Amino acid sequence: MQEAINYLSSKDQKLKFILDNFGHPTIQKREEGFASMCHIILEQQVSIASAKACYIKLENYFTFITPEILLNATDEELRNCGVSRQKSSYLKDLSSKVISNEIDFATFSSKSEAQIRKELLTIKGVGNWSIEVYLMFCLQAPDIIPLGDIAIVNTMKELYELHDKWELENFTNSWSPHRTFASFLLWHYYLLKKRAIKKQD
Repeated sequence: MQEAINYLSSKDQKLKFILDNFGHPTIQKREEGFASMCHIILEQQVSIASAKACYIKLENYFTFITPEILLNATDEELRNCGVSRQKSSYLKDLSSKVISNEIDFATFSSKSEAQIRKELLTIKGVGNWSIEVYLMFCLQAPDIIPLGDIAIVNTMKELYELHDKWELENFTNSWSPHRTFASFLLWHYYLLKKRAIKKQD
């Protein structure tokens, strides 16, 4: 982490400002595997709190979150746990691919990011954002910037006055090979600023 802090502080004064004024972000580590990917799917386009509440309901109802259990769950059971019909189909497709060994999370630590992306993109409803969150939080990949994340994009627009995706992507090349830590810094700033605004209201 210190290497990333030193590197980014020397490269980018705005990231240095976040570190100096808001402190270090909490680096969250999630377990690798099927359950974490399910949780990430639930997080798509909803708040972290809402996705967590839904995941807890699934845990309380089924006790264990396994591919077999979710594949055999009825739509009504999943709906009662707060899972939309669309996300139910995503979870079932993921479950089916794990059961058939099309996807084996245990092998990911020995595979390249490109191989992992290729496999996970075969899951219905899973795109770059979901894959990047898995790479960052579960596999601790050091050089990921999730430009499909609204908080990241809006914070970069605010701090750097960048607008289109090409500009954003090109700009973040200077943060490589520590773009993951830069992403955590941007999230950290976004959340603390949001919290401060709520207090003022």
